[in-house]
Amino acid sequence: MLRKTALLRSLVPLAVAGVALAGCSGGGGAPADTPEAPADAALRVNWGEFPENWSPGQEMEGGLLRVPYETLLAVGDDGQPAPFLAEAYELTDDAITLTLRQGVTFHDGTAFDAEAVKANVEYVKAGATAYAATLAAIASVDVVDEFTVRFNLTAPTPSIAQTLTTRALPMASPAALEDGTIAQNPVGTSPWAYDPDRSVLGTKMYFAAYEDYWGEAPGFADVELYAIAENDAAVAALQSGEIDVSDIEVTSLATLEGSAIDTLQYPAIRNNLIFFDRGEGGVFASQELRQAVCYAIDVEQMVEVEGEGESATQHFAEGELGYNPDIEGYPTDIEAAQELYEEAGSPVVSAEMVAAPYNETQITIFMEQVKAALSDVSVSVSTLPPPQFSAEWNSGRYPLGLASNDELTPYEWYSAWFAADAPGNPSGAESAELKAAADAAIAAGDSEEAADLWAEVTKIISDEALTCAHARGVETLAWNTETVSGVAAPAERWEPNLVNYRDLEPVA
Repeated sequence: MLRKTALLRSLVPLAVAGVALAGCSGGGGAPADTPEAPADAALRVNWGEFPENWSPGQEMEGGLLRVPYETLLAVGDDGQPAPFLAEAYELTDDAITLTLRQGVTFHDGTAFDAEAVKANVEYVKAGATAYAATLAAIASVDVVDEFTVRFNLTAPTPSIAQTLTTRALPMASPAALEDGTIAQNPVGTSPWAYDPDRSVLGTKMYFAAYEDYWGEAPGFADVELYAIAENDAAVAALQSGEIDVSDIEVTSLATLEGSAIDTLQYPAIRNNLIFFDRGEGGVFASQELRQAVCYAIDVEQMVEVEGEGESATQHFAEGELGYNPDIEGYPTDIEAAQELYEEAGSPVVSAEMVAAPYNETQITIFMEQVKAALSDVSVSVSTLPPPQFSAEWNSGRYPLGLASNDELTPYEWYSAWFAADAPGNPSGAESAELKAAADAAIAAGDSEEAADLWAEVTKIISDEALTCAHARGVETLAWNTETVSGVAAPAERWEPNLVNYRDLEPVA
């Protein structure tokens, strides 16, 4: 299915039947003729999983990360970067300088200041993190004064402010980073602080109101995260009033008609097949072989089987920087696939790739399509538990892989997967043409020429068939209208498993 990224699903599902979940929502934010909400109203949310590691830079979806953590900048009403933990910023070709909000503390009482920001940047960049490549544009960090920090850039990077609104750099307590406790005990600056004493291992994570929060109090004082892995169990918990909000499968929409459960969908997932072993002597070193595989895949057939999503010609959507209308992608063409395969020398390919339970069907369909079109190309699919899949699918152990790509800008996408030193390019292979195009786009900064130059980069990536089989999916949110109001699609783009927490209100 399209709806999940490579995140870690809890191995201990919540037993819903006969169990009353703690932290019932009270009234409040309701009409004048209804009771007021208690001060300790708790929002009960299920995303079906918990992160194995809460450290900054690790891959975790927005609905989890954005409970304890906040970012330096946020998405404004106009969709552009706006002040948040940083009150203001100035971007030049050489650096981005941020003026930090004063009076902010982390949940452990540690001060939020320029030194804390520097510690977080260096932690994400230096470690084995999912977002190290995203921050590669930051060459170094200068503490200008207590509440001013400067990120020195390797080259003009107009997308850096947007990057600071994303999951790439949540702000965590430097004390927790240093002693290593951050991995299991998230410590951020948000309105909700993790409370291990009120949590249940593998089942519930409790986040209580942080009394010293710097901003306006949200509608729900507390947040309880649950790990109900099975869709039917999550729907049952919603209907019984045991939880307030959950993501669900589209197959459940019909069963909720006429009930107190309301739903919405927003575009949140985009994934694609990536060829990792494309260096000299690699399984997919031949461009013609890669193109043959791409033409053999029918994304529309997969969408029909899954019952959700849509096919796309490229990673970026129309209107986004990096979108190129001239990219035709690889519409299914078996004849073209077979001709290109012959041009590649008709190699016998026996390879392996891995899947997780949430994308096993999609990957299996794609590889069966390839086998049907190219009989001597056989890719076996092994399904791993989500934690293992997350760590291994793009590690270089397998010659190809498929999972979610949520990079918002072409600079981030190129740096994460296609540059010679990208962590998602274990073979280190990059054509001279692609490097020259990317270097020109990076050097253009935010000039008028930059958009066309990045569009050329994405076209080369497509033409060289470094990736293909682009699919886009939606996140389906469901909530109990008798317990919560104000649910809307989040402002953050391409983040699955996320709800606009701060706008939600309890219903009496």
